[in-house]
Amino acid sequence: MGNITDTVKVLLIANILFFLGSQFLGDYAYQLFALWFPENENFQLWQIATHMFMHGGFSHILFNMFALYIFGSVLEQTLGQQRFLFLYFSAGLGAAGLQILFSYWNFNSAMQVYLDAGLSTQEVHNMLSEYSSTGKVYAAIPREATQQLVGTYMTPMVGASGAIFGVLAAFAVVYPNLPLYLMFIPIPIKAKYLIGGYFLINVYSAVTGTSLFGPSNTAYWAHIGGAIIGFITMWYWKKNSFNSNRIN
Repeated sequence: MGNITDTVKVLLIANILFFLGSQFLGDYAYQLFALWFPENENFQLWQIATHMFMHGGFSHILFNMFALYIFGSVLEQTLGQQRFLFLYFSAGLGAAGLQILFSYWNFNSAMQVYLDAGLSTQEVHNMLSEYSSTGKVYAAIPREATQQLVGTYMTPMVGASGAIFGVLAAFAVVYPNLPLYLMFIPIPIKAKYLIGGYFLINVYSAVTGTSLFGPSNTAYWAHIGGAIIGFITMWYWKKNSFNSNRIN
């Protein structure tokens, strides 16, 4: 795949430094830099950007940085630094946007169960604000609704996965027929099929709530959002300004 490019190198270093710092600072780092649900008091605007450099564990950052290393440098050599950065961060922002929209849908539908039970919006918000210290919920409310409400409110979003999915989708647009190999499977698979299949698996998991790979709290809608932005951006650039050397 060639040598690592300067921009990818900086992104790798930044992600690793954030990860090491979060291991040192612990929960405070996640409180400050992870992307919290906007109704949560921990939410800050800068988290829309900083969450892309936070990760939930070693395997999480390892997979994302490996994908960035493998596909990012090739894509940057094709696009140039500025366009690669635009694609990377716009995919990350698109991922956050779609995940937040889905989170609001989850939150509001669960909130309605509480409102239908006679509780006020303020009472529910008070319960959520105090939940981390008291663990108190309303026993009369169905457990599924409470889990959905509390899970949405209390679970922050971390990771570069949305941006990485944007890179993967863009790579498949530029090099659709490039043969790729999976570890332990010595059969080449064209990029459009391998990356497209991985995208469809994430769509299935997002729609059904069934996690085929990875932890159950994976933000699949973020993966989808990042991939859509990466695909549309790269498709537009390729259609309108592609030449044999670089997309200008």
